Amino acid sequence: MIKHTLALAFMALSLGAQAQATLGTNLIINGDAESGVAGWTGFDGYSMFQSVDYGSNWVLPTQPGPANRGSKMFTGLAAQAAGFQTIALGALAGQSLHYDLSGYLGGWAAQGDNALLYVSFLDTLGNEIGSASIGPVTPADRNNQTGLFLRTASGVLPVGTTSLQFSLSMERMGGGDNDGYADSLSFVVSSVPEGSTLAYALAGLSLLGGLAARRRA
Repeated sequence: MIKHTLALAFMALSLGAQAQATLGTNLIINGDAESGVAGWTGFDGYSMFQSVDYGSNWVLPTQPGPANRGSKMFTGLAAQAAGFQTIALGALAGQSLHYDLSGYLGGWAAQGDNALLYVSFLDTLGNEIGSASIGPVTPADRNNQTGLFLRTASGVLPVGTTSLQFSLSMERMGGGDNDGYADSLSFVVSSVPEGSTLAYALAGLSLLGGLAARRRA
């Protein structure tokens, strides 16, 4: 897998956030690839991913994917492709916030090419104080079927989070093309009901523990 924490090496580049966050809206700019790669910035030393049309070269409109998929999706170019974007929480910083992260990720047939969406929770100095991620979707997860499949994660933003960095990466594991696929990427924040913060935090710790166990396995 790509070292998805590569985002941390470029924090200084990303602190000029693109927009201010609002509750109940998707904070990922152009998460559906319909505007090409607008809103995304490439990492030094890595190829940028690309926006392509659904069709015979990638994923057919009839193959698994978002119900309202539009006409385009993201896929890789070189063997490793990655890009990022950052958003400031602005007036929301300091509030207790719940997040819902989701996206459709996938690949081609039995090849291991894959995509991962990683979110860094940053403090005022640009230090990562927490993270969330979805993916990768393996060939076994897809039953060797070409397409994109929904993945989700949720939790509470760590205290002290002032901005978010979204890093999307694809890796080629076989074949000539980088067939890591992504579409309909979303990150939405909402206010945490009073008294619910501890319950959300415990649920998040349980989820992270399960993910760690799966990685060790």
